[in-house]
Amino acid sequence: MKTFKLRSLVLSCALAVAVAHIPFTQAATFNLETASIQDIQAAVDAGALTYEKLVSLYLARIEAYDHKGPKINTVITLNAKALETARALDAEFKKTGRRSPLHGIPILAKDNYNTADMPTTGGTFLLDKSIPYEDAPSIKQLRDAGAIIIAKTNMDEFAHGGAGYSSRGGQTLNPHDPRRVPSGSSGGTGAGLAAWFSPLGLGSDTGGSIRGPSSANGVVGIKPTNGLISRTGIMPCVLTFDTGGPMGRTVYDIALALGFMTGIDLKDPLTNTSAGLFYKDYTQFLKKDALKGVRLGVIRDFTGTDPEVDRVFNASLKELEAQGAILVDNLNFPAAALQSRDTVMNPIRAEVKDNYVDYLGGLRPGFPRTVTELGDKGLLLTKAKGNFHPHPSVFKRFKELGERPSIGLQSYTSAKNYGMKAVQGAVLGLMEEKKVDALVYPTRPQQPEMIDPETPNIVERPRRPSLSSIANVTQFPDVIVPAGVTNEKMPVTISFFGAAYSEPRLLGYAYAYEQATHRIISPATTPALAGEKFDY
Repeated sequence: MKTFKLRSLVLSCALAVAVAHIPFTQAATFNLETASIQDIQAAVDAGALTYEKLVSLYLARIEAYDHKGPKINTVITLNAKALETARALDAEFKKTGRRSPLHGIPILAKDNYNTADMPTTGGTFLLDKSIPYEDAPSIKQLRDAGAIIIAKTNMDEFAHGGAGYSSRGGQTLNPHDPRRVPSGSSGGTGAGLAAWFSPLGLGSDTGGSIRGPSSANGVVGIKPTNGLISRTGIMPCVLTFDTGGPMGRTVYDIALALGFMTGIDLKDPLTNTSAGLFYKDYTQFLKKDALKGVRLGVIRDFTGTDPEVDRVFNASLKELEAQGAILVDNLNFPAAALQSRDTVMNPIRAEVKDNYVDYLGGLRPGFPRTVTELGDKGLLLTKAKGNFHPHPSVFKRFKELGERPSIGLQSYTSAKNYGMKAVQGAVLGLMEEKKVDALVYPTRPQQPEMIDPETPNIVERPRRPSLSSIANVTQFPDVIVPAGVTNEKMPVTISFFGAAYSEPRLLGYAYAYEQATHRIISPATTPALAGEKFDY
């Protein structure tokens, strides 16, 4: 009996020692709805997720909600090789490891980014089968990092409009309220991210086309300093004001993507201005205490337009103060900045005609070569058929553009040589006078408008109050982050706006605010599907 007890005691001690040496693994939960890129890669590292499975989950959401269910209509072209690419990246990961933190991460690309394996239409039926000769530098840089372009998204045709309508894709809906516009022109990307069809997306911005959709759909975005990202291979709108930029569901994710998109491009001279000023890793600037002691100027232009947006914005200001920010309230942009949409942007829009000649001239044979040809051919199409949705207003606009004078006008050269600098000086002067590190304002002062069934026929849509064009005229950066929700269940975002190449600071402020508040909301129209949440 004593021998048995002794043996039991020895066995128990041995078992205790063995258990003590087993590494402790903390249980984790993966949730596609809230998963950041870090969460995705952690699940992959644990063997609980593969890139093929990840892409399958996103494709299932697109299948369930894009052209079925609420039919939010974000995708123009699905990448037929997305799963094949994911499988190859799984094999590569097992063999040689991860290329970068973007390895295997799906991205929604606005359909004005050149992709050599999928058509790039700019939202127009006239370029329905146009496959570029090569990827845009931004696309190539992301793919080289291991990212997967899972789909091309709908946009306002030629980036003109702002309502999310095109002849190639029709009307994209806002998933938070399908009666409302997703804003534009990157509305397909914004709506797709809100419905979590991917963790990352690409937009482009000429007068607010990243920021409007980010705000309307309640996601994160950045309009970078013009010159930080190459414009080569992105279908132009007004090249002087154009820039690409990442959109996503977390600040960390867009900061990560931004670093892979920067660099000098010999084909885009504007990128030379970023020499010595760009980073390949912006995540290093993301600190939870980044707002402590920061002086933020509160811009009040256009507040009072929508009481619900004002309520959310004012609440966000208290949250900023709680994080240690020092607010300098009740500021207004100088008149030179507020009027710049008319005095600077409109004259410079004269370059659109030449910008398109340059882009269209680089396409394969058989496609229009001028805006006049685009207008003439588009106006011949009057009845919906297949992928074509009638859009007479945009083709009339292009027809008229072809008949107007171009960049030889004195108004154009004056606006470009002097007007832009005057607005830059006015904004920097305000910041210097008030001794602020950045400016904060509601990205859009009112909730997205209802979809007008006459959108395809409206040549000039009513102008809504907006401050977003100031960032384009100055070429300064603007970071957008969710701030709350209205009583109508629509998201509201705030913008952190600053001087050229201040992305590190602005992203830091946005990250600190995001981490303290977590204001992103998911649309009721696109709920979670089976298999999107699991423990490991």
